[in-house]
Amino acid sequence: MTSGSVVWVSGLSGSGKTTLCDAVWSLLKPVMPQLVLLDGDAIRVAFGGGLGYREEDRVVQIKRVQGLAKMLSDQGLIVFVAALYSNPDLLAWNRQNLNSYFEIYLEASMSTLMGRDSNDLYAKAERGEISNVVGVDIPWQAPVSPDLVINTSTPDSPDSLAQQVISAVPGLSLTFESA
Repeated sequence: MTSGSVVWVSGLSGSGKTTLCDAVWSLLKPVMPQLVLLDGDAIRVAFGGGLGYREEDRVVQIKRVQGLAKMLSDQGLIVFVAALYSNPDLLAWNRQNLNSYFEIYLEASMSTLMGRDSNDLYAKAERGEISNVVGVDIPWQAPVSPDLVINTSTPDSPDSLAQQVISAVPGLSLTFESA
């Protein structure tokens, strides 16, 4: 891959977006210095505390991530994005505007997600203790036509899932195998 590209990883909280992107980054970064990881939570922290978690705030957050991903991929970098909020209009924008765009949906059952929820986010939302949780009181809109769907309810290791991604994304496996 000589030009920039964006691999967008989406899924509900606890589906493994950050874990998967970290595993891909660990495997590829030594042989692909142009690889960059944008994690939605890290971007939120980097931009400061100006946004909440209402649906409107989530749209602003994703637009920030989109802008960063476009800027970096336009400079020839390979950008992996781990982002929670999924909206058909935002994902359509990605397909139209981001270089060599590849979309991955991490699918998992709600029981799996609740079992992984170390902060009790879903349980607190269901009890009404917190609000604005995607998948509970903010509707989750799964990507309509992702390039790859990975069911993360299965106990595959992060490295195994990362290998699936590397094999599926055009150009990544060639770079990885030639190293």
